[in-house]
Amino acid sequence: MKLNFVRFPRRIDDLCNEDLIGEERTYKVVKEIELAAIDYENFVTDMCADRQFIEDYAGLCTEGDPMKCLLIRQQGKGDGVLVIPDEPERCACIGWAAYVREKI
Repeated sequence: MKLNFVRFPRRIDDLCNEDLIGEERTYKVVKEIELAAIDYENFVTDMCADRQFIEDYAGLCTEGDPMKCLLIRQQGKGDGVLVIPDEPERCACIGWAAYVREKI
């Protein structure tokens, strides 16, 4: 499967904007993280902040073909955000992200 990945998104709107240029890439989910509603809302409205839940699993992620990503979603919801940290060995900030509209 392929999705449009955006480099350094600031908020979820950046991932849903059809006008933004991204890169369509294949992906593989290496870890799914479910957040409480308030935590997910905080995450998708400020995607520039370092997040401990990203740092904890950053070592599983890689750019390449396929992109090995974390899937972050709100508990009980089907949609979510695929993320790859900017520097998986040292960073908890998002380098690449894509919006997933349905449960995968």
